[in-house]
Amino acid sequence: MNNRSEQHPQDETDIIAPVGYQRPEVVEEKAVTLSRAQVLAIAVIIPVLVIVWFLFTAKSVRLEFTPAVDEISISGGLSFELGGVYLLRQGDYQISATAVGYQPLDTTLTINSARNQNFALLLTKLPGIVGIDTDPPGASVNLLDQELGVTPLRDVELPAGGVELFFSKDRYQSQTSIVDIVGMHQPQSISVQLLPDWADVSVTSIPSGAEIFIDDEPSGVTTPGTIEVLTGEHEIRIALPGHRSHRQRILVAAQEQIALEPVTLQQADGLLRITTIPAGAGVTLNGKFEGESPLELAVRSKDRYRLQVFKAGYARVDRSIEVASNEELDISLALQRLTGEVVVIAEPADAQLYVDGQLRGSANQTIRLPTAAHKLEIRRTGYAGYTTEIVPRNGFAQEVKVRLLTIEEARLAALKPVIRTPLNQELVLLQPEDFTMGASRRQPGRRANETLREITMTRLFYLGTSEVSNAQFKAFAQGHDSGSFEEYALNKDDQPVTRVSWESAALYCNWLSQQEGLPLFYRTEQGKVVGSNPAATGYRLPTEAEWAWAARQVEAAQPLRFPWGSTLPPPDRHGNYADRSAAHLVGRIIFGYNDNHIVSAPIGTFAPNLKGIYDLSGNVSEWTTDFYAIPEATPAADPLGPATGDYRVIRGSSWMHGTITELRIPFRDYGVDARQDVGFRLARFAESN
Repeated sequence: MNNRSEQHPQDETDIIAPVGYQRPEVVEEKAVTLSRAQVLAIAVIIPVLVIVWFLFTAKSVRLEFTPAVDEISISGGLSFELGGVYLLRQGDYQISATAVGYQPLDTTLTINSARNQNFALLLTKLPGIVGIDTDPPGASVNLLDQELGVTPLRDVELPAGGVELFFSKDRYQSQTSIVDIVGMHQPQSISVQLLPDWADVSVTSIPSGAEIFIDDEPSGVTTPGTIEVLTGEHEIRIALPGHRSHRQRILVAAQEQIALEPVTLQQADGLLRITTIPAGAGVTLNGKFEGESPLELAVRSKDRYRLQVFKAGYARVDRSIEVASNEELDISLALQRLTGEVVVIAEPADAQLYVDGQLRGSANQTIRLPTAAHKLEIRRTGYAGYTTEIVPRNGFAQEVKVRLLTIEEARLAALKPVIRTPLNQELVLLQPEDFTMGASRRQPGRRANETLREITMTRLFYLGTSEVSNAQFKAFAQGHDSGSFEEYALNKDDQPVTRVSWESAALYCNWLSQQEGLPLFYRTEQGKVVGSNPAATGYRLPTEAEWAWAARQVEAAQPLRFPWGSTLPPPDRHGNYADRSAAHLVGRIIFGYNDNHIVSAPIGTFAPNLKGIYDLSGNVSEWTTDFYAIPEATPAADPLGPATGDYRVIRGSSWMHGTITELRIPFRDYGVDARQDVGFRLARFAESN
């Protein structure tokens, strides 16, 4: 047997032997270390760079306070004051200031891009602490519609400046006093002398001792005597038992001294007492009115009198009477009610009749009623009720013929076809129908934002017949200036207002609503429009859909391409567009057309459209209330536009427009800032939603 070890002896080099381990050397990186000088240099340079950056980008802002303030604080960003001038970067800042005797000021200032800016800030005085006295006391004091109380009043807070106080007290003349309130929580006293509202009337009689009555109310004074009679017309009656009463009407003015001529009372030895059912009937003796029942009269015995008693709705009583010496005659009369026939004819046939609030059955009937004023109502479920007042006539038949309106018919009938603003701006009621808004892709001049879509219109609305003029806008913003284009004026009173931003137009609408107490359509915060209230009936800009429907002219059941028809040019003086008279001012004009106005024309210069609206196309383009977007081709109902956006829709051509694209009714533009050819007109919903 062969031994492998012998055959192959092992070489020493094949033996594996252990060796010692050494960790490899790691080369350490040296940390960068700044010297103290370098750190100090960086600490100095960075603030310097920040300061240089701030000084380079900051605006010089001067704040002028009236009166001078004690403390000022500015928040919202970095600020630096230098000799009464503040360095502030562009943006919004909250300014707070205080002064003794004034309300703290807390307002927001917007710093714009101008290098130098000035702001005048006015602090409001604190109210004054006022005591109010009158002679005599007990007078009611009002400030505008606010009742302050009854004098004497103490520690009443009244606003600084001139205030108008109204004083009133029974039997004294009402008085208005304009008082200058110092304010600033300083105490102040007001004293007012009230003037009597009566005249002193002296009454004498022969014989004396007669009781004096004013308008049949006892005065508590007997003759001879002086009574206080309030300003106006009154009846003086002098009564003495056994004598005929004396009546006399007098007209008095406050603080007069009146002495009536002495009255000789005629002796009467008979007494007549008259009562009626119902009471309150007029009584005359021998044609002379004596008063209303119940009534007691002194008469001469053995004289014959003609007594007449009358009351509306009752038959008159006419009698001849005679009273014996020393007799007291009582006459009681039950008056006979007079009636008349009323024939009621109503549609629908099953309507119900109410008389003075009481159900009387079917409305179609003949009814007999007393000859006095009655309230007739005709009602039926699902219809608007009808109400009238009628006075039946004795011996005559009267007819009331009524057709009840459905709720929808009554709704339309209740709305005024034309309304006017406090500035006499006219708006007409429009009842829109469903229509197609936009333009076909095949229409020459069409833009990509004129998507065709079906619009459903359900809400009635009012639309201004004319654009808002410069004079009308300046009632809101006195300093506004529409300026001019080249040397041609845009700022005449009767021209449409221009150079007004969308937000300014919306704020004008809110201001106009406030003049009438209407709910505001636009929601605002700190003078900025932040949203809208679609249910509100206050003034607003028209929606784009309303504008498009109102501008829609129909010929042969098809909407027209241009406001005047389907071809160019328009008839002369159809509207104010870029015509040949403006060729030296604007780039593109309508060749062969003349409207005789180089820039904007007075509102209402040209004929209205079929709906009675002026200048929907031409004159100035107009803001709408909608945010701008390219709409989807899906149907929409009463659209108000997108919920948000950066721009607002502008509709209609202007005096600067002369191209096919701009002159078409579907043309849509957008913006948000003021332009020299963009104005607006008013709209408002007829009913809340």
